[in-house]
Amino acid sequence: MDKLVEIYCDVDDFCRVFVPEWEKMCLTDGTRKRRRSNRMTMSEMMSLIILFHPSHYRDFKNFYLGYVQRFLSQDFPSRLSYTRFLEVMPRVLVPLCAYFTHLKGKTTGIAFVDSTSLKVCHHLRIPWHKVFDGVAQREKGSMGWFYGFKRHLIVNHVGDILAAKLTPANVDDRRPVPALADALTGKL
Repeated sequence: MDKLVEIYCDVDDFCRVFVPEWEKMCLTDGTRKRRRSNRMTMSEMMSLIILFHPSHYRDFKNFYLGYVQRFLSQDFPSRLSYTRFLEVMPRVLVPLCAYFTHLKGKTTGIAFVDSTSLKVCHHLRIPWHKVFDGVAQREKGSMGWFYGFKRHLIVNHVGDILAAKLTPANVDDRRPVPALADALTGKL
């Protein structure tokens, strides 16, 4: 519960500054569109997405239906149904990325770089997988073949993230390092 309050307060403080500036910079195509506000605030939605990752749930559906709907109903009285939450979730992608960029750590002179695999589906289901078709790729890692992406991270000696990049799985681990380490100083 304390973690939820801490996450929400930090995200809400960020959204109060970032969202108005971001909305000023958004381009329009000239057509009038309804700008109704959502029942859930952007801060609430971002907090739930962030809270999902350290939870022990394997997928967001079970987290939302099994945990949020059951145990956090008093904390989020205006929560959306699961399907509606999924429909409006893409709206928080830009603020969420900006928030994570805002949280980056400071360079300390010592940094470590590594990559991990992000599997999209089991390798037998690759021909029928449609979500990341044409984006995800096959690659052989230390644990065998997988289909998906690679997450490249640079962290300082304290464990704070300094830079991150997502690439298709078939990209060599060394290729994104110069771009990630461009603004860093010290030993890598």
